[in-house]
Amino acid sequence: MRVLVLHSDIAVDAPPEEQDTMIAAAAVADALIRRGHTASRAAFRAETLDDVLAAHGPDIVFNLVEGVDGLGRLAPQAPAMLAERGLCFTGVEAGPMDLTNDKPRTKQLLRGAGLATPDWSTPPHWPGLDGRRWIVKSALEDASLGLDDGCVVMGRDAAIARAAACAARWGGGWFAEEFIDGREFNIALLQDGDGVRILPMAEMGFEAWPDRKPRIVGYEAKWDEGSAGWVGTVRRFGVEREDPALAARLREACMRVWGMFGLTGFVRVDFRVTDAGEPLVLEINANPGIAPDAGFAAAAAEAGMDYDSLIQAIVEAAA
Repeated sequence: MRVLVLHSDIAVDAPPEEQDTMIAAAAVADALIRRGHTASRAAFRAETLDDVLAAHGPDIVFNLVEGVDGLGRLAPQAPAMLAERGLCFTGVEAGPMDLTNDKPRTKQLLRGAGLATPDWSTPPHWPGLDGRRWIVKSALEDASLGLDDGCVVMGRDAAIARAAACAARWGGGWFAEEFIDGREFNIALLQDGDGVRILPMAEMGFEAWPDRKPRIVGYEAKWDEGSAGWVGTVRRFGVEREDPALAARLREACMRVWGMFGLTGFVRVDFRVTDAGEPLVLEINANPGIAPDAGFAAAAAEAGMDYDSLIQAIVEAAA
């Protein structure tokens, strides 16, 4: 097939989380070519999309648009415009992507469906915000924006102050989520025909972790190579064998999330587990990183899929 790898329009001086999209786009195109497809790449811009599609004439679009003008909340523009033009494309459709990008709204729906998620509070009235430990997050952006050592705070006043500081620095909306200092799982879900395949479950370990440093996979852990966070966060597999009861609960939650949000393609669901062994859904990432060194590819490898097979499976699911 003729496959167009459509990626975010990335500036030369863009931060590393945006540059990662270009690494993924090159790797995906190479994998497609090795699989016998014709692959080309182009940046997504709403005003030039029709010209790009006319020039490349794709049978299918591999959607790697993670943001527009540097804003992740605008990423649904790409699948929306592709759908309007009747094109086949990989990944999640615009509606579910837009919904899951909104973390407080997603949590509200999860809670309403009986799926466990940490307590949260939103401005301007901050209901329920009390003396507990909170993590302050962007409501609509991902890539660990604003998640540094200062994002975990104690009490109402500190959480509100942190949210105000983040809004002043990065813009957008911010909210507070109860901080659960438990085991963390990042679980990759891959469409398999009309159903979904849950790949081996990755647990993020925090090894030789500095005292007083919050146990989170923050910005430096993802993007600052050589930092304490980068070195100390270690991905491991094996919960299915070591704790089958917990694995079953995680699997059940993933299946319910997939169905209730109408997900397709490839998705990552993040969990924290309480001391009592209850999995809490943190976030649903409908546009996870797909570079060869990303967690999704690691989970596929653990399942016995090489990178080319993973990319082929994503294309076949869309086609």
